[in-house]
Amino acid sequence: MTTAQRPAATGALTPDLVKPLLARAAAGGAPAVTVSAPATGEQIAELPQSSVADIDAAFERARAAQRRWAQVPVRERAAVLRRFHDLVLAEQDTILDIVQTETGKSRTHAFDEVGDVAVNSRYYAATAPKLLARRNPRGVLPVLTDVQVRPRPKGVVAVISPWNYPLALAVSDALPALVAGNAVVGRPDNQTALTALWAVDAAVRAGLPEDLWQIVLGRGSVIGGEVIDRADYVDYTGSSATGRTIGRQAGERLIGCSLELGGKNPLLVLSDADPAAAARTAVRASFASAGQLCESMERIYVHEKVYDRFVEEFVPAVRALKLGSPLDYSTDMGSLTFPRQLETVRAHVDDAVAKGATVLAGGVHRPDLGPYFYEPTVLTEVTAEMTVYREETFGPVVSVYKVATDDEAVTQANDTPYGLNASVWTRSAARGREFAARINAGSVNVNEGFIAAWGSADAPSGGVGISGTGRRHGPEGLLKYVDTQTIAVQRMLPIAPLPGMSEAMWAKTMTLYFRVMKTLRQK
Repeated sequence: MTTAQRPAATGALTPDLVKPLLARAAAGGAPAVTVSAPATGEQIAELPQSSVADIDAAFERARAAQRRWAQVPVRERAAVLRRFHDLVLAEQDTILDIVQTETGKSRTHAFDEVGDVAVNSRYYAATAPKLLARRNPRGVLPVLTDVQVRPRPKGVVAVISPWNYPLALAVSDALPALVAGNAVVGRPDNQTALTALWAVDAAVRAGLPEDLWQIVLGRGSVIGGEVIDRADYVDYTGSSATGRTIGRQAGERLIGCSLELGGKNPLLVLSDADPAAAARTAVRASFASAGQLCESMERIYVHEKVYDRFVEEFVPAVRALKLGSPLDYSTDMGSLTFPRQLETVRAHVDDAVAKGATVLAGGVHRPDLGPYFYEPTVLTEVTAEMTVYREETFGPVVSVYKVATDDEAVTQANDTPYGLNASVWTRSAARGREFAARINAGSVNVNEGFIAAWGSADAPSGGVGISGTGRRHGPEGLLKYVDTQTIAVQRMLPIAPLPGMSEAMWAKTMTLYFRVMKTLRQK
């Protein structure tokens, strides 16, 4: 039986903390909504909501600030990110309290978000000056044709972020947009708005100009379209269904968008893997933030050679997890965040059990701890007619499958329309890379769950299939926020026949030139 601890009350979020943060929202023109702590049910705040007039005003202020910000040298913009990095680390106790209270997750999993923001702010502060430098590519006629390529910020970027990782996903996508010279209008989920507002406040204290990063509040179904209609680029993290809608809206306006969507991520334990090591990491890979993580594992395929040993290690480790979300590091897994998540988890587990699945751990709602706590759950004997087999659960539920060959594990892993993240376990790094390359996913971790790829800020992260399009992190995560402008200056001679030269002679001359240039470029 999973041990547990009741969560702490919301006392850390005092009026002295909450009121100044709410004042930073471009909101108040629409009726407020009540936001409560998932772990306790206690009220956090009466959250103001944004009217159309509020949204108009936010974009107007952001555009005015962006025009000035774009003229600031990149190195000065990068310095703001460095100071922001230091503030996040120095004030982590405050933001961890906010994240935990708003989401119900454990402090360990909340700290993952602090680490993500620190890594990305440091990375983009260091790399932005080079990534945004002017380039001088070869012109059509070397020496005579001088070419410059200059990056130009998009303008105002809409960052529509979800509730499950409210610091990482609201901030780590905004930072590269800001350092690239854009303004940002963020639309966080109502449930986790205070986290985003704290980040804006910290950024302003780090030197970001007022008005450059605006926050509007409201349900996506109410104000999401209004935000997209005014943005120059859209960055969205959330469900595949909503991602399709946003993609259509952005396409109608001919603006770009980056969409990180859902996942049904597989973990493969190959025949030569260390099953104990795989089991230890699979616990965190499956149950981080109570499984409410797009990158987390929901399917585990284990070669029959190591299956029994893996299960012997994995199941007791899952059963030993301590539930609760006190504002300290004393528990391993927190609460689900919404009643709809709890209902999905219960429906998936109940459906699987009714159709013959076996519960090896968990499978129990824990209202004694708080309204939405659910024990981390391990299922076996899962078959294709069960809902959990193919649909994303987005909760603390993982299914374990025995496979006869490593090739079968790859085939099963790829039997999904999703393609966000995967994990491969083997004693051979070379073999791990070989199998990773065969999996249809935007990132694959060898002998890790998700943090190795996700935490490598210099490498892009994103999905394929219905897991989305576009990338965050790496150079791609910044360059998506700029357009390029080519300025070509022709010197001395035109790119046209000289006076007295026929078009036929011009064509022959250029043909010879093209052949010579091909030869020179091959050397």
